[in-house]
Formats: sequence, structure tokens, C-alpha cells
Amino acid sequence: MSSSNVYEEVLLKAKKAKEASKILAVASSETKNKALRSAATAIVENKEYILRENEKDVETLKKTLGDVPLVDRLLLNQKRIEEMANGLIELSTLPDPVGEVVEGWTTRHGLEILKVRVPFGVVGVIYEARPNVTSDVAGIAIKSGNATILKGGQEAINSNIAIVKVIREAISRFLPEESIQIIENTSREAVKVMLGLQDYIDLIIPRGSASFIKYVRENSKVPVIETGAGNNHIFVNYDADFDMAIKIIVNAKVQRPTVCNAVRKLLVHSKIAKEFIPVLVSSLEKYKVKIKGCPRTREIVQSIEEVKEKDWYEEYMDLTLAVKVVDSIEEAIEHINKYGTKHSEAIITSNIEDAKLFTKLVDASTVYVNASTRFTDGNQFGFGAEVGISTQKLHARGPMGLRELTTTKFIVYGSGQIRE
Repeated sequence: MSSSNVYEEVLLKAKKAKEASKILAVASSETKNKALRSAATAIVENKEYILRENEKDVETLKKTLGDVPLVDRLLLNQKRIEEMANGLIELSTLPDPVGEVVEGWTTRHGLEILKVRVPFGVVGVIYEARPNVTSDVAGIAIKSGNATILKGGQEAINSNIAIVKVIREAISRFLPEESIQIIENTSREAVKVMLGLQDYIDLIIPRGSASFIKYVRENSKVPVIETGAGNNHIFVNYDADFDMAIKIIVNAKVQRPTVCNAVRKLLVHSKIAKEFIPVLVSSLEKYKVKIKGCPRTREIVQSIEEVKEKDWYEEYMDLTLAVKVVDSIEEAIEHINKYGTKHSEAIITSNIEDAKLFTKLVDASTVYVNASTRFTDGNQFGFGAEVGISTQKLHARGPMGLRELTTTKFIVYGSGQIRE
């Protein structure tokens, strides 16, 4: 497809989304909830169709790259279909953020001022291999009164088209189906066009690699909320309970290693390293976790592969874990703030003072004390679903649910006041 054709496709869909956003902005909570429940039912009823389309994507990816970790991110199955539907149902039960009065007061002039939550308008979301993101984002957009333009990657194109088709048909009895747009052209050119449509798109949310998010941030004329890579750490303090630590680390590393909230790096206090690291290695061997270690780690277990400086920056998307021995909590915090991606970090400790210090000084959207990083997720936080994990500090940080997909405006009621 030529550049002009790509531009026309994206522009047309952006215009349709803009028109639909005007209806969504004033839709009642009841109407939006009915649309969400209808979409949830339709996803379950059309699961065979969605799974067939997903199978096409999975087979194409395997032929191209082999059985790589990306396949797990792409794969849909019965359980994940049900989770998609349940996410939409849960969204329908949550309070509607639109119209919420954040605060209100009366000025000395007798003006009544209300700060109220309102939709952004049209939200463009650019993402990669996880097709469940399609239903999550569509659902959050509907409930928060936004139209959305979805731009998935080539690897999930059949899955995404199928999911959007099912949802659009399901909501059409209650809301404009044009509320949800999907860009079927998978080229970078389509992304470039989206980034320049500031007259029609109010917000861009990119999900993907650090390099891709950097590209969007540097080239977009539309405001951007960054979602970040997950180079996440767990620090095992000198007073950690070994059983608890192993349980948390195994969960954070093994349960689903390809997602952004999995742990990639482990820091161990030197006071317990000689006792803890052999137990750790033994526990992870059964899950086929590949461990890389700093020189002090390799002195304790010689079979561990040597870690390189570049490893500390890498977001392992597989069963790889890098381990470093540190002499203090301050050293652990310094390491995390240097190499981390401001996503999710954890400390395992029995010391409340060290826990408080860690939570205050670690620069991340989500900081855990004695819990797995795998909980950094909109559904797990009770948001129903999420549009992404924001790692920036403006507007939103951490899992972005319904409230994070709204902005605010001031509404001022007067009785004829003029300023003198």
C-alpha cells in the first residue's frame, strides 16, 4: 500500500473515531455497561472464530521465528478468552469515572467551581503481540467514554481484527461501532501517520520495546503517555525469610516470563549470599531457569554463567535471571535506579525500616515489600483491565485503568459575576 493510501486509511478512521467520541462522551453509565456486557457475551460465543484467527497468527510466527517466547504472548486459549470476557464484565461493575467531581469549592466572588473528570476524546493505542490487549483497551475506552484507535503489530493482525469485529458488532445496539477503530495496515508508516493527527487523536499510548516507545515519544505531535519495559528487580535483604523469598522469586520469574511484570534481576545481600544463592539455584534448576551471576555470585556457585555489563540493562523475555551480590540496601537501591526501567521493583525483608527506605528511594511506578512483581496489572489491582503500565511521572503512573483514561476540566457556575 502506498504512503498516500496509508494516510487516507488512518485519517478516515481517526475522523470516524472523533465523531463517535462525541456520543460516547455523553453516554450514560447504564448504556456503556450494557455495551460491555454484550461484548463479553459475544467474545465467549465467538471464541472458536477468535481462536481460529489466532491460530493463523501463531503458526505464521512459528514459521518465521520458531517457538520463541513471543509465541506465549501471542497465544490465545480457552482460559485467556474467558479472562478477556471476565475483564469486560468486571469493567461494567466498576464506578464510572466520567462526571466524578474530584473537588469543588465556592470562591469569594460566589462562583461555584467543580473539578470534574471527563474523557480524553480519542485515544490511540499502539501495541505488539498480546491480542488480549485489544479487548482490554476497547473495554476501558468504552467505560471511560473514549473512542479508541487500535494499532497492533503484524504478528497478531488476524487475532486483533477478529476481536474488534466481534466487539464492534456487540456494542452496536448501544453505542456507535465506530467508537472502536483498528488500523489493519501493520507498517511503521501507519504509526507515523497516527503520531501526526493531533486534530483528531487526543492521546497516544505506546506499548512495546524501549526503542519503539522512544521512537513514539520523539516523533509524536500528539500527547504521549509512555509505558515502559520491565527490567524488574527483587532485592533479598539480609533478614529475609528464605522460604518466602524462593516462593516469590520462582513466581515472579517462572509463572509467565515473557510479560513486563516478570522479574529479570535478583540482588542478594552479602550477609546471606553463601547460604541463599545455592538454595536459589537448586530451586530454579527444576524450572530450567538460566542464571547469570556477578563474580561474587560465581564464587559461590561456579557453574553459573558470567554476567556482562550489558546484561544489567537487558529485559530478559525468557527464563533467564541475572544475580548480583550487594553489601547494603543502599547499594541495591543505587543499582536498581541505574539499571531499572521504573516499572516494578521488590524487596524481601523482615525489617520495616529497610522496607520503608526501599519504597521511598526506589524510582519505580510500583514498589513491593514481600510480594511478587507479577501483581503489577490492572486486573490484579482491581481495575478490571488496563491500557498499559505507565512508567512516567506526569498524569498517570503504574497500571492505567478507568480513571487514568480520563482528564479533568473545571466547570464554573455563576450568577452574573464579572471581574473588576
